[in-house]
Amino acid sequence: MAGETAGEGRTRTRRRSAGRAATMADVAREAGVSAQTVSRALRDAATVTPETLRLVQEAVRKTRYVQNLSASHLASNRSMTVAAIIPNISASIFAETIQGLADTLSAEGYQIFLGDTEYRTDREEALIRSFLGRRPDGIFLIGAHHSRAAAALLRRAGVPVIESWEWPARPIDGLVGFSNRASMAAVAAHLIERGRRRPVFAGVLRPGDHRAAERRDGFAEAVGRLLPGAPARIVDPTDLPLAIRSGEALLDRALAAHPDADALVFSSDLLAAGALLACDRRGIAVPDRIAITGFGDYDIARELNPALTTIAVPSRRIGSEAGQMLLAAMRGGGGPAGRRIDVGTELVVREST
Repeated sequence: MAGETAGEGRTRTRRRSAGRAATMADVAREAGVSAQTVSRALRDAATVTPETLRLVQEAVRKTRYVQNLSASHLASNRSMTVAAIIPNISASIFAETIQGLADTLSAEGYQIFLGDTEYRTDREEALIRSFLGRRPDGIFLIGAHHSRAAAALLRRAGVPVIESWEWPARPIDGLVGFSNRASMAAVAAHLIERGRRRPVFAGVLRPGDHRAAERRDGFAEAVGRLLPGAPARIVDPTDLPLAIRSGEALLDRALAAHPDADALVFSSDLLAAGALLACDRRGIAVPDRIAITGFGDYDIARELNPALTTIAVPSRRIGSEAGQMLLAAMRGGGGPAGRRIDVGTELVVREST
């Protein structure tokens, strides 16, 4: 425009570009290097000098440049992502597993897509389809029971798949887990060794929660083996939520069905905590009148009065081991097919028994 000063021209140029995202060329101009050098610095810092890297990083901050990862991922045929599917996003014990997975993967530049199934096999299948459409480099699942269609999708995924928190006879690919049956059998054996002869299993068996079912079965097998002729006393409704408040309802149902029960074996620390707190309010002596155990070793287990006897699961280690297994496969160091890591569990004996 006639009569426009140089400063006004620069202002107009800045206004025109204010809504435009910064490009690699902008970063290169700001840093005083070539666009190719910027690309190398962002892709692999070891390929440039420390001074050049510093200049590029400062230019990235000044220009607010956001790297277009999709282009580089297309070129390398890698997405640098892992799909993680868990039963419940609000459960702290599953969060610890995901934290272990994320810590291991993020150190190598991988990000996680996270989805929860709400213990529904149809939702798991939908999540697997959705995530596979985003071309992850690997898949991690808490659980090893899948619908036939979901299992077929996983086997044909073409990427490493790690299942966890269970111990199936035939895993899809890699496995990092433990036996829920054996863990709960250890709880029953502990109670029987301490003279409890009328233990009751109390759990919420939501459809799709195969781990709770395996814990119930492990309890029943141990009672049958260690108390020959004694019935396996089971209270396992499906109409209660997996929440601390359900512990009191289970306590009521267990004592109504088995008033002479001398131990309650809960499928989760959440339920055990609810029952133990209800006993305290009602004046039911634990463990003198009735022993109570849980599963998971949540933080609350140590804080209850009396403190809760439970099964400790190395939940963060599960995520870390799975992350290492995935990294080895994604780097081309061989797939996890057939590789199994049994992290085991630990019976933690406290005052509630």
